[in-house]
Amino acid sequence: MADMKAINEGTRERMGKALEALENNLSVLRTGRANPGILKKVLVDYYGSTMPIDQVASITTPDARTLVITPWDRGALNPIEKAIRDSDLGLNPNNKGDTIFISLPMLTEERRKDLVKNARNYAEDARIAIRNLRKHALDEVKKLEGVGDDDIKRGEAEVQKITDEYVKRVDDIFSRKEQEILG
Repeated sequence: MADMKAINEGTRERMGKALEALENNLSVLRTGRANPGILKKVLVDYYGSTMPIDQVASITTPDARTLVITPWDRGALNPIEKAIRDSDLGLNPNNKGDTIFISLPMLTEERRKDLVKNARNYAEDARIAIRNLRKHALDEVKKLEGVGDDDIKRGEAEVQKITDEYVKRVDDIFSRKEQEILG
């Protein structure tokens, strides 16, 4: 049974990573409020190398509709502005000399629906990853040697219980994000 326990723990750990990936993907989706996380995937060409924006500047939110980006080096101001403009976020940065201001417009109903659709796709990708991990764990359970059929059935049931738990967590995370986008 020690092998069964190791399989279950490994499965939980890998499914937890699938949840983390889902939360990271959802954090970059825009909601009605300013959130520095939406710039997380913006990459800046800075002195010949590509870096995430948070490694070349600080990002703050003075109010619910504004992001303020302050580069640590003034030479990074134009590359940051260009990277934001070129991203698929649809943001229009305003260069104020030593900082960049981004005013987030209100989301239209159509844009909200698109964002919910993207969130739903991320959630489905997480569910698929979890089901693939379940298949892998079930294969491991079936390969165990010196274990009776009853123990194998119990192991399969435990793997299914773990899978159901993580799929429910994916659904909860998605519905929270959906409410955040639509609310």
